[in-house]
Amino acid sequence: MMVSIFLVFAMHLGFATLEAGLTRSKNTINILFKNVMVLSIGLLTYTFIGFNLMYPGEDFAGGFFGFAGFGLSLPENGLTADYNPGYTYYTDFLFQAMFAATAATIVSGAVAERIKLNAFLIFSVIYVGLVYPIVGMWKWGGGFLDELGFYDFAGSTLVHSVGGWAALVAVILLGPRIGKYNGDTKAIEGHNIPLVLIGVFLLWFGWFGFNGGSVLSADPGLVSLVLVTTCIAAAAGAVGAFFTSYAIFKSYDITMVLNGILAGLVGITAGADLMSVTDSLIIGLIAGVIIVLGVILLDKLKLDDPVGAIAVHLVCGIWGTLAVGIFGDKAGVGQFLDQLIGVAAVGAFCLVTSFIILFTIKKTIGLRVSEKEEIEGLDLHEHGMSAYPDFRMNEH
Repeated sequence: MMVSIFLVFAMHLGFATLEAGLTRSKNTINILFKNVMVLSIGLLTYTFIGFNLMYPGEDFAGGFFGFAGFGLSLPENGLTADYNPGYTYYTDFLFQAMFAATAATIVSGAVAERIKLNAFLIFSVIYVGLVYPIVGMWKWGGGFLDELGFYDFAGSTLVHSVGGWAALVAVILLGPRIGKYNGDTKAIEGHNIPLVLIGVFLLWFGWFGFNGGSVLSADPGLVSLVLVTTCIAAAAGAVGAFFTSYAIFKSYDITMVLNGILAGLVGITAGADLMSVTDSLIIGLIAGVIIVLGVILLDKLKLDDPVGAIAVHLVCGIWGTLAVGIFGDKAGVGQFLDQLIGVAAVGAFCLVTSFIILFTIKKTIGLRVSEKEEIEGLDLHEHGMSAYPDFRMNEH
């Protein structure tokens, strides 16, 4: 469990480098700053309120909301095997806290290059502190989705879609970047593709902890199965995206293939412990196809997502969750309907709550930077510095 915590922690570096590489150099400091603060804010809010919202105790079994009090309340003998045969109370907390910070990080990439820093940080505090743990409690804390029979092993819906729904609302309320949809869709290229590749491989590496740790034990049979299905789905996602993007664009697009890896990982996350090698390959392959089609659809709808976060985390999160009812040990009509209800319930709650938070911010302090700030770059206006000062253009 502790090794898995270290791996999930490394994913935040992956998110940071991925997002920075897929955006323009003039916004690099801003991207990195947001990723640092989201992790820090996520850990603190989860400490003081999130963990006890997500795991309120047995008294709230089958419910919609529960709260076990502020701060960490160490149970008697919580540092020994009496808390859990596999891990301690503090290990449990830290593992779950790493997941919490991931939900807001997903939003960070989708709103890149045009959101006010203070607006994003306020949103992150509320969303990670309140919305994510309430949704998580519905399944992982013994809430109504758990009673229903909904299944989400490591968070295709409870982590990735939670971030994805908020990203969708934020992108709609923000609007596209200047010049993105003037007539035809304009590709605004990221400034550092090697950085993107490093980010994706860090995320793939970290996913061994994200999914492997979700076994919540060191059981060699189940952990090794989860690691294999996770890895196979990622590889299949890359292949699916490769063939789909080439069939449509007649080019070998590295960003599509890299997002295909992430698509496969998100897709397998809901049922990684239930699938065979063949199941995981099919799920990943379909996720790779979906990611390419999802990116195209978002552009047609003029929804500007610089890093493809909505297509990866929301669309493939939904696919992975529904796949539990189609493939693997729980496949069946009843399970598929349970998965569908879970997706719908989480989607409705996240859409409404994220809209309320973001719309309130928009009408008070504002969501979007000025046109001048966006054109000249957020690094200059929000931070007063450049990520690459030696290459900065002479302003005179």
